[in-house]
Amino acid sequence: MAELKDILYKVPITSTSGGMNVEVKGICFDSRKVQPGYLFIAVKGTQSDGHEYITKALADGAVAVVAEKLPEAISDKVSYVTVKDSAKALGTIACNYYGNPASKLKLVGVTGTNGKTTVVTLLFKLFTSLGYRCGMLSTVVNKIVDKEISATHTTPDPIQINEMLERMLNEKCTHCFMEVSSHAVVQGRIEGLDFAGGIFTNITHDHLDYHRTFESYIRAKKGFFDGLPSDAFALVNVDDKRGMVMLQNCKAKKQTYGLKKLADFKGKIITNSIEGLELEVSERNVWFKLIGDFNAYNLLAVYGAACLLNEDSELVLMRLSAQTGASGRFELVMPGSKFTAIVDYAHTPDALKNVLETIENFRSGAEQVIAVVGCGGDRDRTKRPLMAAIACKYSNKVIFTSDNPRSEDPMEIIREMQKGVGPTDAKKTLVMVDREEAIKTACMMANEKDIILVAGKGHENYQEIKGVKHPFDDKEVLERMLKMFSN
Repeated sequence: MAELKDILYKVPITSTSGGMNVEVKGICFDSRKVQPGYLFIAVKGTQSDGHEYITKALADGAVAVVAEKLPEAISDKVSYVTVKDSAKALGTIACNYYGNPASKLKLVGVTGTNGKTTVVTLLFKLFTSLGYRCGMLSTVVNKIVDKEISATHTTPDPIQINEMLERMLNEKCTHCFMEVSSHAVVQGRIEGLDFAGGIFTNITHDHLDYHRTFESYIRAKKGFFDGLPSDAFALVNVDDKRGMVMLQNCKAKKQTYGLKKLADFKGKIITNSIEGLELEVSERNVWFKLIGDFNAYNLLAVYGAACLLNEDSELVLMRLSAQTGASGRFELVMPGSKFTAIVDYAHTPDALKNVLETIENFRSGAEQVIAVVGCGGDRDRTKRPLMAAIACKYSNKVIFTSDNPRSEDPMEIIREMQKGVGPTDAKKTLVMVDREEAIKTACMMANEKDIILVAGKGHENYQEIKGVKHPFDDKEVLERMLKMFSN
């Protein structure tokens, strides 16, 4: 419980009506969750406008309303506050209501198209191994020390974020590592959070269904760095051509990492194999369990962030070398089977290319690469032919299948993918809409030592079709098929 005037601290207000000393028992922006004594924040969402539900919120007992515009009829028993941007106001209000928990933790945000989950997961595992009590907010799972909380979004809404940060404090956490999506920046979900540092991994073709243009997508990512305070650090991948763009107008301490260009945290790949990576970092050669060039960048980002958080570099490298990556990220399924099977979350052209190029580096030449690939429905359609073309370029055989079709016809999604397949590659492709059948077929086609990649869903344990999430786990299906065809 808090007074309205206190939870409006630092919120740019355009007008008020009614008392500001009213006691607020809770805050929400979903009218279905309003209870007596609550503050209702009316936010314009992608699907609906909260302003249309102000009357319902008041009928359910809301004592105060924050909105960009007020209804025609207002009650003298209710406190009203108008703001220019209610989504951003929600972020600041949530921070205030929960006592600004981010300011009492070392909160590090990670943004970029690919690598966010791996970097956040590695940071959580590393700092836990260093003896800290940590929290994590990621696409795969949210964690408070050893307690797991299911994740529904890459970055939760502001109320969920602050509620979880408060719970982390109650569990005596000192650090939290969180993914920061471009949607979260634009929608004000991180507004008011006090970050100790920000990390940029890379930026490639994604989310144009939401941002419309690549330039808008870049601006969204940059918005995170523009908001970092001067006592925070901003660590960017200098090898990505947009890395230095993120640092323009950034007040934080500017730092870089990379493999190719001069950087504050420089790495060099010594050995890159299916068993792991040997990197030269800070004049030390270190063996890591993670696989592929893209993970070399992820490891450097984690190392750099740990050093900027004042951890001992020697100890960081030793502990980091023992860590494994995130679930469903270049994950080997049943190593030692008749053939190599890999599950990866790759759902963008660049991520798929990185994974397939990594596989290409491991091949002795005789093995076939069989890729099972789909594209999600109700998402950026322009990447569909690009992903199909990449799958064909780096694979001997490609099976186009359903991913999470959501409200779309899965066959129509596949037809759009096929537009990226040239006439010479068409003969190496198959279409199997049923994802389980596609995985089974890949296993039936594989010979000993061949490599199967099942891409797109990674850690997900469901398949969303027509608004319904059906149980489906690529790893579980692959394991079942491997047992069947390895006998």
